[in-house]
Amino acid sequence: MQIDDLDRTIVPLLVERAAYVRRAADFKSDPGDLAAPARQAVVYENVRRIARDHGGDPALIERLYRRLVTEYIAEETAFFDEKP
Repeated sequence: MQIDDLDRTIVPLLVERAAYVRRAADFKSDPGDLAAPARQAVVYENVRRIARDHGGDPALIERLYRRLVTEYIAEETAFFDEKP
């Protein structure tokens, strides 16, 4: 039950994050800008720090975020390709 409770908190936050990713696609004019490797590096360092601050495994959290970001980039790419 505790994991289910956490999922009820986490999933809406992931949905909200996806909405921000889609909005970011509106400001990008070139599909090459979607991956934004410099921004990804900042995100990964931030989540590693947050994990450490909370007693978590920074490497695990970074791996999870790398997968998450990959999926968000795919979503952003599809959204970008649909823009008029």
